[in-house]
Parts: sequence; structure tokens; C-alpha cells
Amino acid sequence: MKSLSPVVLFWVASLLAWLLVVVAARRRRGRLYARFVGVLLGIHTLIACALFRHVGPLAPAFAYLHGAAFLHFLLLSRPRMRPLAYRALVSIPASYFVAAIFLSFPWAIAGALGATPYGLWVPFALAGVGILQSLTARREEVELVVDRARVGELKRHPLPREGEPPARRPLRIVQITDPHLGPFMSVARLRGICERAVARDPDLVVLTGDYLTMESQDTAEHLAEALSPLRALEGRVFACHGNHDHESPRLVATALARAGVRLLVDEAAVVETAAGPVQVVGMDFHYRDRAERMAEVCARHPRAPGALRLILLHDPGAFRLLGEGEGDLVLSGHTHGGQLGLVSLGGSWTALRLFVNMPDHGLWARGPDRLYVHRGTGHYGFPLRLGVPAEESVLKVHLAGDGA
Repeated sequence: MKSLSPVVLFWVASLLAWLLVVVAARRRRGRLYARFVGVLLGIHTLIACALFRHVGPLAPAFAYLHGAAFLHFLLLSRPRMRPLAYRALVSIPASYFVAAIFLSFPWAIAGALGATPYGLWVPFALAGVGILQSLTARREEVELVVDRARVGELKRHPLPREGEPPARRPLRIVQITDPHLGPFMSVARLRGICERAVARDPDLVVLTGDYLTMESQDTAEHLAEALSPLRALEGRVFACHGNHDHESPRLVATALARAGVRLLVDEAAVVETAAGPVQVVGMDFHYRDRAERMAEVCARHPRAPGALRLILLHDPGAFRLLGEGEGDLVLSGHTHGGQLGLVSLGGSWTALRLFVNMPDHGLWARGPDRLYVHRGTGHYGFPLRLGVPAEESVLKVHLAGDGA
């Protein structure tokens, strides 16, 4: 009997693995996850199988990475933070491979049409760069001027030039957003980020949502441990919900409380700082009726006289729906800075702007209000960052009209 060719064996093994993962996902985690993993791994499998015949002597490595991807999604059906060895051998290689395969789509089309997919190394090299960017962050100081000058429609707002901000002491804020505790954001890494935040002795630390991933939703202990350094700044640390926090709200609330973080769910608090009083308004994440809900929160918590009004709003897409004049400065995350783009090269373009008309990163303005979109502490969704580094910054907020 004639044995099957390696290409046919790869196809058969891939289809069986796909079926196993989808069935396990349905039984262990439910229909929604099964649909997600079925579609994602289905597309991944078709592209990988189309490319397999062209990888030559790298076939064993290609097969290993392909198997790691299936194992990664199979074990995600049971939430659990994995040890370093597993992340190094399975989670991170799987994320690298899935990203590289999706970036290889044009080469797969060429191969399917009978052409030789020259330059197949390019998407795999790009994914390698993405691995490095996904495991590191750019540390920086960002000068922001809240000038309240009216602008027209929502648009990107320029940062001040060097030497331009007023001389008076600015309000210093460290924002932590979208850490997504999981394969690329270990407890130790997030704890280190929090330790550095405390060492900078900011006036405020704000956490603007999406703290977990599917891996870290089994217990509050991981997030509480990662955020524990923030207890040293208790009374100066505030948080709001992101969309993923509604998947396990009790766990998030418990972890934040243990770390001394005050969670504001459509609530407000006034805090005295060395730069003056600040009213912090934490907006919950709402999928529907967002304009009405935010208007109700603002009506229930009107401006505090003499205080800078700082609004924590996870999704920058909702900034358009916020009542004009309600926020001196709005801090958001959610976009991961666009995640794929040219920011690392000094540009502002990101792939996100191709699909949705929403602020992706940096400072934006509409009317008298200002929005700063943090590029994110971690990431989720597409497996890697590429060209959009994670952000670990201090925001130095100056009020226009402040003199020396």
C-alpha cells in the first residue's frame, strides 16, 4: 500500500487537530469560544496547509509551531496561568506562528494559484520583530497641555514642542491600560511595571481596563499579586472597567481592592494632589446607549469647582458620545495603540484606522475637550504587536494659562 505524502499527512493531521480543539472548546468553555477558535484556527489551518509544501527543510520546525498553535488554543479552554517553560515552548511560539501565518496570506494565495511564493521568509521575519515588541515597552515622558481652546471635529492634536509647556509643576500621571495578564504579560512583568510606576512617585496612577485574558480568569490571586506594589500609593490609584472586565467582574474587583486600587464604576472621586485638586470620573464600559449612560453619570457627578476633570474611559470610540465640555482630559486605552503600524518608525499610521474611524493613539481634541489614547501596557486579539510599541510612560499634564 502506498504511503501518504508529507503534505497529505499534514492536511489530515491539521484537520483532526482542528476538530479536536473545536469539540474540546465547545464542551469545556462553551459555544462562543468554540465558534471563535473554529473560525480563527480554520483560516489559520487553510493558510498553513497551503504553505507547507513550500517550506522545504524547515518542515519539521513548521510542523512543531503548527502543533503548538493547536495545543495553545486547546488548553485555553481551561483558564490557568501557565509557567514560564510552557509560555516559552508553547504559548509564545504559537502566537508567533499564528501571526506569521496570517501575515503570509498573500503568499498562500500565490501558492494556491500555482506560483512559487518567493520571499516567504518576510512575514516570518516580521513576526519575529513582533515577538520582541510584544515582550518590551517604550518608556517615555509625555507632555500634555490642556488648553481648552475649541477645535472643530475630532482630530489628532499636536503635542507641545520642546520648551513650550508652562513652567508650573504639571500633574504627573502614570496610566496602566490593557495589561491583559496572560502569555505575554506574566505576573512578574506586570509587577515590575507597577514597581516602576511607584518609583516615579506620580500624583495619580490610573488603570483604564482590560486586566485579564482567558488564561488569567481562574483566580484573583494573579492580578492582585501583579498590582500589589500600587498599595504603596493607596488613595492615589483609580481604575475603571474595560470590555473584557465584564467577563469576570467579581474577580477584577477583588484583585483591585486587594491592591489598594479604587474602582470607579460610573462613579467619581475628588483627590488633592501637589498640582491641585483633580476630579476623577470612572466610566463603566457599556455596549449600548453609551451617550445616554455617560450623560447620566456626568449629571450625577457635576464638575467639582476648581478641580481638573479627568475622565477614565476605556474605549476612545465613546469619546465622540461624551457631552462636549464634560472632560478636561479623557484617558483611554482599548486600541493597543493600533497594534500594527508605523509608530516605531516615527509615523502615526496604524492598521486600525483602515477599519474603524476612531482614535488609535496619542492626543486628540474635539471642542474644548482633550483625549489621550495610551498605546497599552499589553495586548490581546491579534497575537503580536508590530510597529506599535507598548507604552510605559509618565503623562505630565499642564494647564494652559499656568505661569511659572
